[in-house]
Amino acid sequence: MLLHLTEFQYKEGEIMDTRIDLIIEKLKDVYDPEIPVNIYDLGLIYNVDVDENDKASIIMTLTAPGCPVADILVDDAKQAALSVEGVKEANVELTFEPPWDKSMMSEEARLELGFF
Repeated sequence: MLLHLTEFQYKEGEIMDTRIDLIIEKLKDVYDPEIPVNIYDLGLIYNVDVDENDKASIIMTLTAPGCPVADILVDDAKQAALSVEGVKEANVELTFEPPWDKSMMSEEARLELGFF
């Protein structure tokens, strides 16, 4: 997985930025309506970052390229990032490289769905 969870420091006061962690927590509230596991634990989130201009960038995938709720999931991910205080803008990029597979799910997600 390509997760980029490194926190960067503000130049003023060297205060650690926790917005990435907060975005991830918000992404855990986003669910594919057909699957009872959030998109983060499902392994659909490949990268989360926040730049020095307070813009969040999320790279995500879908379980299948023809997912009927793709637009909804992308918009929900964007809204999750924008709901974090200090995030002024958000961009969600959809990719299919690498293709999603069951091994990308968290252990909890595999247990929830009965994949061992």
